[in-house]
Amino acid sequence: MPFVSRNAQGSINGVFGRPTSAAHEELDASNPELRAFLQGPGARHVRNRLVASDTEMARIVEDVIDVLITKNIVNFTDFPREAQQKLLHRRDLRRNLSTLTNLVGDEDDIIV
Repeated sequence: MPFVSRNAQGSINGVFGRPTSAAHEELDASNPELRAFLQGPGARHVRNRLVASDTEMARIVEDVIDVLITKNIVNFTDFPREAQQKLLHRRDLRRNLSTLTNLVGDEDDIIV
């Protein structure tokens, strides 16, 4: 059963899989207040932040892979063929985006 934290007004503001210092109240998963929170804008906001964080983490992982390859700690060919193809595809996409970004002026957002 989930544990919840509450804000000063007594509304649920967080859900956790185990008790924490902020979340010590255990609720049944069918609790209407809990279900409303999980379907409400607060949960959507958290999911959107998580998606944004996933994107940032993907970029970090790409950079770490590049560093490891550059320092000869791993070889590109050590990765499975599918991973190699995905890494090459992402590299091409980033290179194309960089080229497009250089064509747009900073001040007026028009192609120069």
